[in-house]
Amino acid sequence: MRDASPAPPIHKSRIISKVLQRYWRVTRGLTMGAQGVVVDGAGRVLIIRHTYRPGWHFPGGGVEKNEVVKVALERELHEEAGVILKGPPELVGIYANFHLFPSDHVAVFKVMDWEQPQVPKPNREIAEQGFFPVDALPEGTSGGTLRRVAEMFHGVPQNAMW
Repeated sequence: MRDASPAPPIHKSRIISKVLQRYWRVTRGLTMGAQGVVVDGAGRVLIIRHTYRPGWHFPGGGVEKNEVVKVALERELHEEAGVILKGPPELVGIYANFHLFPSDHVAVFKVMDWEQPQVPKPNREIAEQGFFPVDALPEGTSGGTLRRVAEMFHGVPQNAMW
């Protein structure tokens, strides 16, 4: 006998995201994202949970056409987490994210000098955010996030694949 419970709802933002990803695959030779590993005074990292994809991730997003990667990082940190850079971020690495789609790359920056005047309330894009100890990340933290934490804080050799 089949379970009669309703299927989980498909969020409109998830559908839009999928459509845009397919469009970008056709129209762009390369896509680029920027993510920030925001570290607080206690050595904890900021991660967020989106409404349109599963898991916990570093804040960040896509680099727009004619946008400098650092500017995209600043914009995404502010939009998603209310974080404002007070000093230059440190480039940790550029990673291939080909499992998402071909020719996708992610630039990861370590962010030590910042402020967060106000924590944004959950919205259509961000369900929640928090600072977590690097040894106690929440269940569901994405594989790429876990690998970057292991590289940056536990001495694991860097892997070029996201």
